[in-house]
Amino acid sequence: MGKVRKVILGDEKQEKEQKRKAEARREGKKAKKAKVEGVGLHGGERTAVVEGTELKAEVKELLEKVEKGVAAGEKLSEAKSRSAGKKKVSGLKVRGKKYQEAAKLVDKTKLYPLTEAVSLVKKTSVTKFDGTVELHINLNPATLGEKTDYRGSVTLPHGTGKQVRVLVADEAIIAEITAGKINFDILVAHPTMMTKLAKVARILGPKGLMPNPKTGTVTTDVEKRVKELSTGQVNFKTEPDNPLIHMPIGKVSFEEAKLKENIEAVIVAIGRGKIAKITISSTMGPGIKVQV
Repeated sequence: MGKVRKVILGDEKQEKEQKRKAEARREGKKAKKAKVEGVGLHGGERTAVVEGTELKAEVKELLEKVEKGVAAGEKLSEAKSRSAGKKKVSGLKVRGKKYQEAAKLVDKTKLYPLTEAVSLVKKTSVTKFDGTVELHINLNPATLGEKTDYRGSVTLPHGTGKQVRVLVADEAIIAEITAGKINFDILVAHPTMMTKLAKVARILGPKGLMPNPKTGTVTTDVEKRVKELSTGQVNFKTEPDNPLIHMPIGKVSFEEAKLKENIEAVIVAIGRGKIAKITISSTMGPGIKVQV
């Protein structure tokens, strides 16, 4: 099927203009056979190296207008300035006023003692709700050896401030999962249940809820493990191919002493010798560098 040309009935001037443009396109296609060069030209301009038929001056001008989308009777200089005015100018993202005020309280070049950093993270919270205090740890790759990841667990003396729902896997839980109901944050399983859990692995796996021996959620003593996880034990691991650990260690509403004790517990669990850098921040708040 050929191209459909739009014709405006009752407007002879417009129809003639369309015919002229169509004729110019046809002549241009016949005449152009070679490459396009742009050495020494300004942005958006180009020149065609033509072999063969020499185009008429009026056809060249009309063809150039058609290619640039210039309206009939409009000068090329006017069209260029019109199109230039439509260009979008992308700027840097500007933070909110609350964040900017909070950021002024933090010296980005300073390493704060832990006590001072904890006090500052509470002052720089910018959310109306009770934000989470987050711990970001850079590990020293040299201390990890050939390992590409590092993981472990720690019992936070004062928990994370979030209620954790821990359940033990059984037939009833598997039936609920199959029906699309997940009413837990952590699932603990006895090794004998793992074959039965295999049929819901595609549901639990992507959500990070599948019991795993590496995280201690597959154990023979399920009752003890449930108690540990319910009273503040948190699993941590590095990012894929990056020696970085991110984890919550409490709420902004926590007392400074409780936040400090939680952070100290994480440092001890990982080992000071493995830690290269520590930063703490509140939800959407600025980062605060901590002395290791």
